[in-house]
Amino acid sequence: MGILIKRALFLLLCLLLVFSFFPRASQAAEPEVSAQSAVLIDQLSGRVLFDHNSLEKLPIASITKVMTAILAIESGKLNKTFTVSPEALRTEGSSIYLKAGEKIKLKDLVYGLILRSGNDASRAIAEAVAGSEPGFVLMMNEKAHELGMTNSHFTNPNGLENPNHYSTAYDMALLMRYAMGNAEFRKVVGTKLHRVSATNKEGIRVWKNKNKMLRLYKYATGGKTGFTKKARRTLISTASKNNLDLIAVTLNDGDDWKDHQGMFEWAFAHFRPVQVARKGKLKAKVNTFYQGHLFIHHSITLPLSKDEQKSIRKKLILLKPKKENNWKPATPAGRLDITLDQQRLSSIPVYYQPEKKQKKGFWSRFNGFLHAIITGEESR
Repeated sequence: MGILIKRALFLLLCLLLVFSFFPRASQAAEPEVSAQSAVLIDQLSGRVLFDHNSLEKLPIASITKVMTAILAIESGKLNKTFTVSPEALRTEGSSIYLKAGEKIKLKDLVYGLILRSGNDASRAIAEAVAGSEPGFVLMMNEKAHELGMTNSHFTNPNGLENPNHYSTAYDMALLMRYAMGNAEFRKVVGTKLHRVSATNKEGIRVWKNKNKMLRLYKYATGGKTGFTKKARRTLISTASKNNLDLIAVTLNDGDDWKDHQGMFEWAFAHFRPVQVARKGKLKAKVNTFYQGHLFIHHSITLPLSKDEQKSIRKKLILLKPKKENNWKPATPAGRLDITLDQQRLSSIPVYYQPEKKQKKGFWSRFNGFLHAIITGEESR
């Protein structure tokens, strides 16, 4: 009998060893990248899905032009025509070959900036939007501060090397997430070919997008390339599949086309968008004062793996109830946190909404008045 038990235990140990070499789908290895710094985020929620040294301050080269483009678009001057200055032509590096004195729409300059990475276009845009390059750089840094890009600083609108011109993969993902919220920006970065009508004596220009991701990867929706000797290859790209919109950023990556596709494929295979909180009235066991009166104004949707969907938790944090008379409609009452493994993934304000008192119509008020008269007479 003892021999049988020993054999059974030996068999069990062997099985455990065998199955230990086959990890569960939820434990699938994260993508490998060649980049010095990389990040992959969900565009809707901003959740970081993959991170590799994403907070290191590094030179970023021409992906700087994402900031330049969104500021130009938000200026409201896209359809205005501007005259190209001689100074714009002196900007070194990649060019769309503008001519001094040439008249061109700001919109076309933005296409030349993004599709062909024109440094001459970047200077022309800065002058058109802010009146000067230094003035435009001030706008760039103000916008970065507004977006929470705490590890970024800009000294020019093109990304040419400067020790004080830097950012991080994460900050650039924040910027791209903001920019992709603009329909005009999405149109520009997703354009494969742009034709510019003849201006002055210049002929028709045809610009092909340098971003090969738009041709290499069928789910790609946009992005911006970059390169300098110091920064090496930098890349921002976006992709969408099955209602999941992603943003990838790599800095100093010699194999960026492959790495971006790898990150996207990994995320599309392991995450799907899940609505974890629905807009409207909250159903929760709360203080009697709050019962039936709590609302959220926006739904929360997060990219989650199968295992994460089982582990997601909701935590309702409410303020101490006050007297009902002091509460106005849509008064902040606290917040709803969405957590995973004790880490907060998302948070949304919760509002107190008292029952609306129905306004009485004319006939309702008249009947009440009539009833008061009748009952008053009967009581005499």
